[in-house]
Amino acid sequence: MYAAVITERGTPPVHREHPEPVARGEHERVVEVLAAGLHHLTRSKAEGTHYSATGVFPIVPGVDAVVREPSGRLRYAILDDTDLGTFAERTVIDVRRSIVLPDGADPVRIAAAMNPGMSSWVALRRRIDFRAGQRVLVLGATGSAGRMAVQIAKRFGAAEVFAVGRNAARLAELPALGADRALTFEEIAAAADADVVLDFVWGEPAAGAMLPLLTARADRSTPLTWVQIGSMAGPTAPIPSAALRKARLEIVGSGIGSLSARDFLAELPELASAVTEGALDVRARAVTPSGIAEAWNDHRSDERLVYVP
Repeated sequence: MYAAVITERGTPPVHREHPEPVARGEHERVVEVLAAGLHHLTRSKAEGTHYSATGVFPIVPGVDAVVREPSGRLRYAILDDTDLGTFAERTVIDVRRSIVLPDGADPVRIAAAMNPGMSSWVALRRRIDFRAGQRVLVLGATGSAGRMAVQIAKRFGAAEVFAVGRNAARLAELPALGADRALTFEEIAAAADADVVLDFVWGEPAAGAMLPLLTARADRSTPLTWVQIGSMAGPTAPIPSAALRKARLEIVGSGIGSLSARDFLAELPELASAVTEGALDVRARAVTPSGIAEAWNDHRSDERLVYVP
């Protein structure tokens, strides 16, 4: 078969022949890959910069995919701790880490939406005690995951959603997706009464946003839960000590390890249904094997790129 293969750190995948996958365990199945998302997690795991990366080369990248079983049934599957990913004609899945997709599911839309969508979906459902009527600030709302987070927070009953980002053109699109206020980082004090922050940015920008946000709160003793999900601006943030003393701030993380695979899987059927029904706006662009090397380093698009073998 053919696959997109990374032979060493820092290089894009090369489309080439690769050995056929072999199912070994009781719950493993060889399946046909229909669509696999080129997510930030896909890149960072393949490049060895994500905390869950194995650092073993060569590898076939890809952390999830829409696959077809020999029976013809479509599944969405998550792969972890393996050097055989989903950027291939076929792969091996553990059926316990997959869900059957609803009839009519579009493989490209599902592959584009599930990873960025589950980050905020699972955080609000499983990582914190989120309640309808609370106010949510999405930090980094102009990226794929941030755009999904705006929609998901509103779907879960957020009374007000503040969308914060740097790209003015993309910010302007977010009110149509449910954002009540679209703000730049310099305007973040206008979201001071948020109850929850979904942070896809971290780094210096997140740390720099904390004090202006906390200082402007009408009642600093009102809890603010800061959920750290992504780190687009850097893996570390110089959080000022005053941020932890001058307000009732709680910082938690949401991701692989802080939540079990069971927690993620329990939420996926409802998310897949929402995507299939068109309840969530998804921007996706299919990429063929011949274009994967160029697409690998394309960070400009606001569409989620999807590898289609």
